[in-house]
Amino acid sequence: MWFKRNVVSLQNRTDKRKGHKMEQQLKKCPVGIQTFENIIEGDYLYIDKTEYVYNLTHGAPKYFFLSRPRRFGKSLLTSTLKSYFEGKKELFKGLAMERLEKEWTQHPVLHFDMSLGKHLDKDALERYLARRIAEHEKIYGITEPAVDNNDRLTELIRRAYEQTGQKVVVLIDEYDAPLLDVMHEEKNLPVLRNVMRNFYSPLKACDPYLRFVFLTGITKFSQLSIFSELNNISNISMDEPYAAICGITKEELLTQMSAYIEQFADKLGVTKEEMQQKLKEKYDGYHFTWPSPDVYNPYSLLNAFAKGKLDNYWFGSGTPTYLIEMLKKFNVPPSQIGGAMVTADDFDAPTEHMVSITPLLYQSGYITIKDYDSETELYTLDIPNKEIRVGLMRSLLPNYMENGNGAPGNTAVAKISALIRRGNMDEALTMLQEFLLTVPYCDNTNYEGHYQQLLYVIFSLLGHYVDVEVRTPRGRVDIVLRTQTTLYIIELKLNKSAETAIRQIDLKDYPSRFALCGLPIVKVGINFDSEKKTIGKWEIK
Repeated sequence: MWFKRNVVSLQNRTDKRKGHKMEQQLKKCPVGIQTFENIIEGDYLYIDKTEYVYNLTHGAPKYFFLSRPRRFGKSLLTSTLKSYFEGKKELFKGLAMERLEKEWTQHPVLHFDMSLGKHLDKDALERYLARRIAEHEKIYGITEPAVDNNDRLTELIRRAYEQTGQKVVVLIDEYDAPLLDVMHEEKNLPVLRNVMRNFYSPLKACDPYLRFVFLTGITKFSQLSIFSELNNISNISMDEPYAAICGITKEELLTQMSAYIEQFADKLGVTKEEMQQKLKEKYDGYHFTWPSPDVYNPYSLLNAFAKGKLDNYWFGSGTPTYLIEMLKKFNVPPSQIGGAMVTADDFDAPTEHMVSITPLLYQSGYITIKDYDSETELYTLDIPNKEIRVGLMRSLLPNYMENGNGAPGNTAVAKISALIRRGNMDEALTMLQEFLLTVPYCDNTNYEGHYQQLLYVIFSLLGHYVDVEVRTPRGRVDIVLRTQTTLYIIELKLNKSAETAIRQIDLKDYPSRFALCGLPIVKVGINFDSEKKTIGKWEIK
């Protein structure tokens, strides 16, 4: 969610008459800044989302929940709501809110940030919540608070209302943070969930004192388990009017950030159009409902502009342990992440009782909506972009080999990628063979599917299109790898000859399935040697 307000201050312009191009001075990107007031007062780039704030705060409901992936602007949105309800009119100068809001009523705001409540046991979590309440109790002169946190919150809301004469606003950012890392634990999850349920319980009883309640989080827990008494929360996570309330849309990027694209393109020595395409492939692709505008990852996009480098910023900021643990728990092979057609109930669903990994992958931002069939009411979900695909596969590589994602592994993958890009598959497989000999496997697996998934992960890291078990009229191709210049049909065998693999490709006429792809087709037969734990021999035709 980053922001409008005359994003560019031009010191110099391109003088077309003289054919002379000079430097532009752009506003700083607010990397790591999640406070609306700091962004505005610091004169940082801000993509104006205040019209969404106005619409959200002037509707009939007053209890709202928004789910979005981490580092997607939820905290900034919450901070914007805080500044608005505190009546800080001067911060909204030049923004949509200045035009829309006429009253500017000041309300008492109770803002709770749960993001630091991670990795805590029951007692530590109780103390953490108590400290958050105490910060507000000081403001309203509560010197002898109740013992239990739910009673303290109840008294705090009542006292804030009585002292100010205005109804209270409660903002809870990252409400589920204390629960995420224990999501896969059957013992600890119910204990911590009860603590949080007890903390949130006053929100229903205090309804007469409340003007607005807003909760953000990554995952969607069942209303029964967390908000057992609060039955009137409006979940706007998939509401079309709020599809772009967080993140940066394609339209916002191309208009309000156009000068940033030009500057980035100049630095990389490419055209503006080429730069737009690179940004799209790397950071675009999110949709939180359908229809929806294209939404870019704001954290990665701003970091890319600030540092002048295309990198995996969002993924590099932390791969949640719980995600990897849940992938293991549900035994999800890498090739089955994304590409599914499901109903909304299959992914916009509570995570604590999920029967598949889909809700967690979607709500965490690792897969997103790519299409919707109104006739069947089925959504197509897939990995959003190149950053997520490469980052996810790099995180999964250690499941197939120890230390497979370290510096040697990254170097080997980069070299293999360069060779394949140049059409030198033979040398690429030679390097892959040598690489696999240098790393020990995590599990002594002895089935073909393990090696198929290993190659899927490695080929995905190359940044090319890759798929497994691709249907043809006469069977399924083990792996299809497509580069800009070539389509490879790859058949794997375990402890058999590469010639056998090639014969299967020819016998089942796999190439005919791809005759219209417009690329030269190369057949690759590979034998895996289970004893040596690497590629044995291969044949390329």
